[in-house]
Amino acid sequence: MSIKKKRRVAIRIDMTPMVDIAFLLLIFYMATTQFKPPEAKAVELPMSHSQIELPDKDVIYVTVTKLDSIYVDYIEKVDVNIDGQTVQTSARIVRTASPETVASDIIRVRTRNPRALVVVKADRRASFGVMQDVMKEMQLNYMERFLIITDHETEV
Repeated sequence: MSIKKKRRVAIRIDMTPMVDIAFLLLIFYMATTQFKPPEAKAVELPMSHSQIELPDKDVIYVTVTKLDSIYVDYIEKVDVNIDGQTVQTSARIVRTASPETVASDIIRVRTRNPRALVVVKADRRASFGVMQDVMKEMQLNYMERFLIITDHETEV
């Protein structure tokens, strides 16, 4: 007696739902991702061996450019009126400062957010005198704790 082989039925998997879900996930992640906010002014940072992670929020950036311009940059909660409803959102505020007014700008921001960390971003070609004036003004106003951002120097 011979055994009859059953005829195999070809299996066909429809890939359309999987592609739809992949595109929906891609769109979701693209829409909800928070990218790094643009800097007030681009600076070329000095090199250093140290590495410290900065927090994502509650940071006041003091930027000193190579042309010795000073900017105080922070994120603040503001109320916006949209279609008759008041909505609270975050807004990036960038103020131009001088060595004499930088401390008062930082104090103004810290009165609204006392946990804010002061971070100084100075261009490697910024003059020493401006940085000295900024740090001296901060010390006179009892702001002796701040971080200076540098690029990480890799060992050869």
